[in-house]
Amino acid sequence: MPKSVILCVDDEVVILDSLKMQLKREFGDNYFYEMAESADEALEILDELSEDEVNILLLVSDWLMPGMRGDEFLVLVHQKFPKTIKIMLTGQADSEAIERAVNEANLFRCLCKPWDGKELLKTIRLGLELAKNNG
Repeated sequence: MPKSVILCVDDEVVILDSLKMQLKREFGDNYFYEMAESADEALEILDELSEDEVNILLLVSDWLMPGMRGDEFLVLVHQKFPKTIKIMLTGQADSEAIERAVNEANLFRCLCKPWDGKELLKTIRLGLELAKNNG
């Protein structure tokens, strides 16, 4: 069975590097890790993975990004990939945006930046379990 993907989206490369390091340290080679610096890039990656029939288990997205806010992005993702678990990681999202992501994108969790590594990994682990059970 091919590996599944965890996709992280943030306009700050240092954030993506940190996330990838934490994920690899925690989950090793059990998953593929894709990184995108914008919602548009992430949508392209999602389409490519879908065409290749790769399972996108979980998505971690920033909220404040150039071009498209995280709640808008997650709603688009949910419309195409409703089973993908969605986590928002942000320091700036307003309560309306979070509520919209919960209601329209089935947001699993919203965590604040700077994040606590243990809380993030626990949240991702719970999300992965949910994704596998919903698969």
